Amino acid sequence: MPPAIVAEGLVKRYGDVVALDGIDLSVPQGTVFGLLGPNGAGKTTTVRILTTLLKPDGGHATVAGLDVVADAQRLRSHIGASGQYAAVDEHLTGAENLEMVGRLYHLGTKRSKQRARELLDRFDLTEAGDRQVQGYSGGMRRRLDLAGALVADPPVLFLDEPTTGLDPRARVSLWEVIADLVAGGTTVLLTTQYLEEADRLADRIAVVDHGGVIALGTANELKDQVGGDRIELSVTSAADLETVRRVLAPLAVAEVWTDPTALRVTIPVAGGAASLTTALGRLAAEGVAVRDAGLRRPTLDEVFLSLTGHQAGTHDTKETVR
Repeated sequence: MPPAIVAEGLVKRYGDVVALDGIDLSVPQGTVFGLLGPNGAGKTTTVRILTTLLKPDGGHATVAGLDVVADAQRLRSHIGASGQYAAVDEHLTGAENLEMVGRLYHLGTKRSKQRARELLDRFDLTEAGDRQVQGYSGGMRRRLDLAGALVADPPVLFLDEPTTGLDPRARVSLWEVIADLVAGGTTVLLTTQYLEEADRLADRIAVVDHGGVIALGTANELKDQVGGDRIELSVTSAADLETVRRVLAPLAVAEVWTDPTALRVTIPVAGGAASLTTALGRLAAEGVAVRDAGLRRPTLDEVFLSLTGHQAGTHDTKETVR
């Protein structure tokens, strides 16, 4: 099957600011594609172009086989979108919000009402469906907003940081909804700053910085780029930290990280369990007392920091124009 989303060389400028500098993407049908990057990296601009809200200054893109510029009007009936903030009318009930979206999609009054009730049930909002949205919790508003994006049953769904501001329980609930949609054949492009979210949901991930894709692959492939396994150990004395760095540096395949407050050292290695055994032997020979030690995979947070030089969620003042 052809990809659900294709972007080739997308460029977008705002005066002297280059928001996108040649973005290339290809998203297979029925998958979740994660778009990661610090604030101002170009994620939201990419989504706005793919959802026909902005025109690119260069390059081209297709979604569901339709050109985002030449076929923009037709494309809008084939996509759904949910932004960083729930786009719902607080003075309408949940059902009325969804019925309104249905009428905007020209589904007709009867079908709009029917579709609203189907989605309220699907998103566990049936009991709240006849209440005004101003009384909804943040998680309920998020679910209602996502339901609105699905009124027309679109084959491609764009979610721009959909779980921003949600508590952990509401976030997990929304993850389950997204997983169910993809299991039913929906293609999802997801932007997020919650790296656990991308790790759990995305089949493939593109890391974006300064308007370009700087890394692309599965979560495991990206983790391999920053050294694969990690030896993580803590010592009983701060005086031993420098000894640990010196003794174990030859085993490291990337920078050794030290946390003086926690008396913890992280060493990226390539040898797996054998490297851990070697490390503990060398420290014992130096008389270093190890409190605990273990071998683990890197997190996406570490990948993100290694690739972009930013922590996830780092603020960039250019975000307001992107």
